[in-house]
Amino acid sequence: MYDFAVVGVGPAGARFARRAAEAGYDVLALEKGEVGTPLACSGHVSTDIWEYVPDEARDHLFQNRIYGADFHVGGPNSKAYPFYKQTEVSNVIDRVELDRTLADCAREAGADVREGHTVTAIEEFDDKVELTVSVAGEAGTVSFDAKMVAGCDGPTSRVRRSLDLPEPAETLHGVLAFDPEPDDGDFVDVHLTVPRFFAWRIPRGDAGVEYGLAAPPGAEVNEMFEALTDTYDVETEHFCSGAIPIGPPKRTTTRRAFLVGDAAAQTKPFTGGGILYGMTAADVAAETIDPDDPETLADYESAWRDELSTEIRLGHLVRKCYSFPEWLQHVGLWSLSGEIGVHMDKPSSFFSREHLKKLF
Repeated sequence: MYDFAVVGVGPAGARFARRAAEAGYDVLALEKGEVGTPLACSGHVSTDIWEYVPDEARDHLFQNRIYGADFHVGGPNSKAYPFYKQTEVSNVIDRVELDRTLADCAREAGADVREGHTVTAIEEFDDKVELTVSVAGEAGTVSFDAKMVAGCDGPTSRVRRSLDLPEPAETLHGVLAFDPEPDDGDFVDVHLTVPRFFAWRIPRGDAGVEYGLAAPPGAEVNEMFEALTDTYDVETEHFCSGAIPIGPPKRTTTRRAFLVGDAAAQTKPFTGGGILYGMTAADVAAETIDPDDPETLADYESAWRDELSTEIRLGHLVRKCYSFPEWLQHVGLWSLSGEIGVHMDKPSSFFSREHLKKLF
């Protein structure tokens, strides 16, 4: 009987497994394939990421530093509205190696991390959770028992659906691909040319350039992506596609289960990014949940919302601006562009003393 079974070893799952193991709990963490693959997420993150990995990991994770963004209402040849800092705003990292590094941190803390283990069924009892698991290369299935299960298995979470937890309020369709030509530029490009969201170009230093976009279900994302790369006159490779949950749902816990990260739609509504929000919620879970006391799941439910709800709520307001009429987007970008004092993960920082000083 494990204290916690963690389903999914992305950033949120690996972080929770590490923190729970460090607290002395017996932790089993299951990843259906190989940790870090397939890639379905951008590696553009705030500099806060370095607080979550060992110092020595920086050298093999770091790809480029970013000082700002050029916003466009049209394509790459349209007027650019720059938003920037004198110091780096964000970094571009090796996204696959991030997952592997975080998983290694969980292993080193004592978590039993297993790859090639696909959870096929979950049954919740009064005193435990039973997981049925298919192991790569082996016939039949095996079972694991845990006092609680952490669903960290992404936007289409099997844990969430098996236990009838509510779905995210919205799921976007994101795509990205890469041009291998090196580019050490220090600005990203953001294009408000996609319905209710945006497209992007991210220079990754020697690793090339990332192109991507996200849009609501039903939008022809592949066609829009081809249009994006055509306007930049580039050929891309390693095309990736995935769901981006926007929410969060009203409930992320049952009697012996809880969701963390993309499974709980703990993401930024204005960018779709969820690495930092998911790991923040993982820390909250490790601090509040006692596997011997199911009542503590209510503490987690309220605590993670206290930690993230303001940023998520303001993020929804930022996203509404993407749907403004084109003329109003021009006016807004023109009036706000220039040097900024905001944090890319925290819309509330728009009202910070630092940013208001820059703005006025």
